[in-house]
Amino acid sequence: MAPGLIDPQPAVAPDSQRTLASVTGDYYDTITFYLNGTRVSLDTADPEITLLEYLRGIGLTGTKLGCAEGGCGACTVVVSQYNPTSKQIYHASVNACLAPLVSVDGKHVITVEGIGNVKSPHPAQERIAKGNGSQCGFCTPGIVMSLYALLRNNEHPSELEVEEAFDGNLCRCTG
Repeated sequence: MAPGLIDPQPAVAPDSQRTLASVTGDYYDTITFYLNGTRVSLDTADPEITLLEYLRGIGLTGTKLGCAEGGCGACTVVVSQYNPTSKQIYHASVNACLAPLVSVDGKHVITVEGIGNVKSPHPAQERIAKGNGSQCGFCTPGIVMSLYALLRNNEHPSELEVEEAFDGNLCRCTG
């Protein structure tokens, strides 16, 4: 029977109860991560702000807000982290509109601005541009980042792996 239903005794003895400060005293409230190769430390990160809100707030506007539900992929970024089991770095395509900023603590976030620019595009950006692979261009940064994550993890993906890599990206112009 659950404590306290019939017996008025507290579930936890008063002498074993601890204050919030004593429980959280060993924790720190600074998050540190890398953003496009630059170390970022934030002392006052709002736990409710998304990675997308943070990126756009600091001027990295290549990451777009499309549906705000993780369904279109316009907000795709790459989050890289070391996997101690495989002893390799894994590069995940992440919907920045859903990821809390605090979830990237200790990781490396790469945005479309971090892989190339107009003067020196990344090969993925260059191939899409030369192949006329976009119309309005709104979805293109997310598609580029999904392709970037795929190729960072697997230099020679199969056709099925390429198709699966783009499952989270939609183009409103072409479908």
